[in-house]
Amino acid sequence: MPAGMRSGELVHAVVPSPNFGERQLPVTMVVLHYTEMQPVEQALGKLINPDSGVSAHYLISETGTVTQLVPESKRAWHAGVSCWRGITDVNSASVGIELDHPGHAGGYREFADAQIDALIPLLAEIVEDYDIPRANVIGHSDVAPARKADPGELFPWDRLAQYGLCLPKPEKLELGDPFQNDGAFMLALERFGYDITDATAAVTAFQRRWRPEIIDGAIDGQVGAILFQLLLDRDRGLAR
Repeated sequence: MPAGMRSGELVHAVVPSPNFGERQLPVTMVVLHYTEMQPVEQALGKLINPDSGVSAHYLISETGTVTQLVPESKRAWHAGVSCWRGITDVNSASVGIELDHPGHAGGYREFADAQIDALIPLLAEIVEDYDIPRANVIGHSDVAPARKADPGELFPWDRLAQYGLCLPKPEKLELGDPFQNDGAFMLALERFGYDITDATAAVTAFQRRWRPEIIDGAIDGQVGAILFQLLLDRDRGLAR
């Protein structure tokens, strides 16, 4: 099997995309996307079109069909201008997985169970093979908060967390606002991994991932407590 290709148990089809390059960094993260295009054939057509300039390593349909487009050994073009934990060449450092979904522009809704059922074992093998920290299994909106909203507030991060494939939402929060002011919160948000160039966008992305019930881009005591706990857990070695 060529380098960077997965077995047939996890991958149901291989449709090569010409849109890739050479990695400049080791793989340390996985970025999850939605296609915001339907049907899935339309998204597939774009991801393999040499004129589109975009691709991903995998595309998972709503019925759970996993298609590999780019070998993991290569740099797929999925993240665009992005940053996570100081890494600005996210494409070189990540495996990109596209989920067939209409997105916010096409009638945003919950993700299909069959799709998530197919994602979990694929993601588990990728995370194990590259020893990817849970904190580095992230959404496109996390690495490009000013541009992207996917996979969005309805993505079932809790299901992934049950299998240890991403960080769980902190359950026990300290009372009170742990940050003296908004500036302190933003510096902590940057420390956690977000690009804070656009402060409101960064806060919105954090809320979309960690407090999806209210997404308003405003810093409040609850999001402060969540961020503080995430950093505290990481400092204690509990949130790798």
